Amino acid sequence: MSQKLKHIIVFILMVCYSTFFSACYTPAGRSPGDVVDDATITTQIKTSLLAEKVLSGIAISVTTFEGEVILTGAVNNYKQKTRASDIANSIRGVKKVENLLKIK
Repeated sequence: MSQKLKHIIVFILMVCYSTFFSACYTPAGRSPGDVVDDATITTQIKTSLLAEKVLSGIAISVTTFEGEVILTGAVNNYKQKTRASDIANSIRGVKKVENLLKIK
């Protein structure tokens, strides 16, 4: 293999390597693992909310970013609002819960 061909191959590998590792973060500087963790937290909270009898039939939106959870929607009473916060706080990885649920 000629010296020139070796240099071209090394150059191509370096470009591929740097492209691969620079693509491992979102524009916000978060790794894919961080994004997956937030998605997992959101899924666990939604599943727990759906399983809770006190919150049966209530549509609660859950958003998670860097372990901080925001609950939005409308509930019938203060007990439901408090219970939703308690459930969100009980999930592993949750750092903070902002409960923006409105009481109808």
